[in-house]
Amino acid sequence: MPKTKLGKWSVGLIIVFFLLLGIFFLLVKSGQRGGMGFFDNLWLAIPGLGEAFCGIAGFFTGIVAIVKEKERGLLVFASTAIGAFVLWFVSMEILFPH
Repeated sequence: MPKTKLGKWSVGLIIVFFLLLGIFFLLVKSGQRGGMGFFDNLWLAIPGLGEAFCGIAGFFTGIVAIVKEKERGLLVFASTAIGAFVLWFVSMEILFPH
């Protein structure tokens, strides 16, 4: 378990990331579909943007907690790794759109 405030924030942001991911999948399951652009369906775009924000913010708060505040909680390392994956995915979509 995290001991520092930033460590708790990092884990909390990743939990919110997974909650928004679940909401996104529920919306898709209910029949929502995207269009040609990202913002063609705001019901899907808003949770998607929230997921990206929470994942990337969880990564940076985890890094600061680990480096600056010497956090050693396993959940903080896990949330930082998940956030790093989200950051990598988002940056690849920005740099190399299909």
